[in-house]
Amino acid sequence: MSIIVALLVLSVLIFFHELGHFTAARFFGVQVDVFSIGFGKRLWTKKIGKTEWSISAIPLGGYVKMKGQDDADPTKISYDNDSYNVKKPWQRIIILLAGPFANFLMAFLLYFSVSQIGTYPHPLFNFSKYLPATIGAFSKDSQAKDIGMEINDTIVKINNNKIANWDDISKISQHTSYPLQISVLRDKQILTYTLQPKEKIIKNKFGEDVKRMLIGISPQVPKETLSFSFSEGIVYAWNETLYASKLIFTSIEKLLTGAVGIDKVGGVVTIIDITSQASHAGIVILFLFTALISVNLGVLNLLPIPALDGGHIMFNLYEMITGKSASEKVMMYITMVGWALLIALMMLGLYNDINRLMEK
Repeated sequence: MSIIVALLVLSVLIFFHELGHFTAARFFGVQVDVFSIGFGKRLWTKKIGKTEWSISAIPLGGYVKMKGQDDADPTKISYDNDSYNVKKPWQRIIILLAGPFANFLMAFLLYFSVSQIGTYPHPLFNFSKYLPATIGAFSKDSQAKDIGMEINDTIVKINNNKIANWDDISKISQHTSYPLQISVLRDKQILTYTLQPKEKIIKNKFGEDVKRMLIGISPQVPKETLSFSFSEGIVYAWNETLYASKLIFTSIEKLLTGAVGIDKVGGVVTIIDITSQASHAGIVILFLFTALISVNLGVLNLLPIPALDGGHIMFNLYEMITGKSASEKVMMYITMVGWALLIALMMLGLYNDINRLMEK
């Protein structure tokens, strides 16, 4: 059952991505020949207007085929009025951006739904921003404990910088002068302590060794769920969508620079496996993970790889700047290279997936 849920989640995300392309294409008068969820043999097809809506055998992707656009052969173009090719470059760019935008919008709606349902702090979102700056525990060699700070103390200032949440403590303590002047609220009284943080090497979320100035405290995690008003939920959803986007972009950057090994690349099997696990953890965790995958799809499709939306956007930007389209022969060769790169990444992801399964 969990595998079915995972495939359904992936299919819904793909549907929204392609629906973005479809909606923008139709807005500009482009005929859409095929709207397919999945690849390969078509299991179900219904023609509505001039568009064939299909569900295909391999539910690991999808596509919208517009009149005059063929990734398999970029030379197959059409100059009819309802063709993709005759539209102005800026119109084509909007059509291409509409797919990733739909994924970001989907993530925003999922995060907003979570804000209205209520959730416990979870690593799938930037939870430290929503935790009070109240000490919940000390580390074994905590400097904060040694100088007299206590559990349930709420940190209100660090070096005259106001502290509103736990995230502020981390940000300010890493980028300020030392020693720290820490003011805490205890029993309606403000107490001030002077503390020299210790520099330690810890693992960040990407598995890298990084230096951090630590004071030996951890937050008090509330037992009740985090709840948001309607307006707070909008702000929360916006912030989390931005946070997830930056996280994905940073991950890609670290892969390209070699800071993170290629063995960390996961494929469809990993996505399905983790999504199925998330489905067992409840609707909120499933929504959080689905939002993260949706942002991932949006970001990856913006990469300037010819077979992806980002690659097509680059071709259209070139046409806007130079006033002429790229050579059909050049486009064909570059697209073939793009497909080769995508297939290589898919095979790498599959290879890593198999290795992870064998290690379990």
